[in-house]
Amino acid sequence: MQFFRQVLESFRFAWQALRSNLLRTTLSLLGVTIGIFAIIAVFTLVDSLERNIRTSLSFIGDKVVYLDKWPWTFGTEYQWWKYFQRPEVNYTEYRFLSERLENAQAVVAMDFKGRVTVKQGNNSMLALIQGTTFDYNKISDVPISEGRYFTQQEIDVARNVAIIGADVVDNLFPGQNPIGKPFKLNGLNFVVIGVQERKGESLLNVGGNPDVKCLIPYGAFAKMFHSLNPSINIAIKGYSDDEGLLELESEIRGLMRTRRGLRPTQDDNFAINRPEAAAKAISGIFSVLTVAGWVIGGFSILIGGFGIANIMFVSVKERTNIIGIQKSLGAKNYFILFQFLFEAVLLSLVGGLAGIVLVYLLSFLQLGSLELQLTADNIALGLGVSSIIGILSGIIPAFSAARLDPVIAIRAK
Repeated sequence: MQFFRQVLESFRFAWQALRSNLLRTTLSLLGVTIGIFAIIAVFTLVDSLERNIRTSLSFIGDKVVYLDKWPWTFGTEYQWWKYFQRPEVNYTEYRFLSERLENAQAVVAMDFKGRVTVKQGNNSMLALIQGTTFDYNKISDVPISEGRYFTQQEIDVARNVAIIGADVVDNLFPGQNPIGKPFKLNGLNFVVIGVQERKGESLLNVGGNPDVKCLIPYGAFAKMFHSLNPSINIAIKGYSDDEGLLELESEIRGLMRTRRGLRPTQDDNFAINRPEAAAKAISGIFSVLTVAGWVIGGFSILIGGFGIANIMFVSVKERTNIIGIQKSLGAKNYFILFQFLFEAVLLSLVGGLAGIVLVYLLSFLQLGSLELQLTADNIALGLGVSSIIGILSGIIPAFSAARLDPVIAIRAK
């Protein structure tokens, strides 16, 4: 009990010392404030970017691979002249795979057409049109806020029905329930059967922003926009027990090489793309940004730490006489040590809190689709780094104060 009382007394002495030298205290914590602000601001920005991008990438599905003419390549030389000569992936190959793949729970053909005029009465807008087959909602998130998803029959007979985005509803059917109502798409009549939930702005709209999209059966899309045997996108979803989708990828490669008549010595003339490649590339960029934040903030914190250490040595010098009196009255060495150590940690914590508050205020800035969010983990990191800097900066001055001889200290001027 005596120990805790003395620790609290040390804390009180430290607080009084900081309050009695406000200008010096403020100047001392500026370095720590700037350092913590730099580190936590970068961490907050990186976390917010990563969250935004990963949310966007979630729309291309989990446990899904994409069959395409062009590979998704990151960080290496892109040999476009080699890939350009490859044949396009087509609908016939989609039917071939969907009938034969055993390690796939869904095979989907889809294609896109941007800036297509959609109209309803006097209202019109340019929308993104996506044609797709029935299992599209198995490989990608299609949250329906009103109405329903396609039926198998609607897909099979290429019926003119559509699932539209929230912005399409706002522009074509303002203040109305669009379900069951007709509209014109590329001059043809379509009926709304469903409305997707509003996604909002995003840094990456992989597969297109659902808010401005009209999702229609692939057959209806092909009749409007395709010539015979056109290029398409094929998405294939594997089973959860297929670790790394190795069995699925091997089966796709075998079937496609057989279909295209490739000899064993010939390279693949198609690409099996994985969303994880994009996520991995993005993680690498974020790692570089994180290191940059530590470097920038580290220099500021280093300067702030030296500033705090310098101020603590000055404080020890100024209060040498008081230290001698305290020790002559029975104060233990740890009481003196805690007194100065608490002062250094408290000074650093105040600087760290100021930096965190600045980051919090920064999170209110409007940065387009990017929403900055200061997380509890980053707050804890900032306070933790501040505490460590305070301990490292104050430990030597505190030890020097605790080891003073009381007789010599009392005589100091």
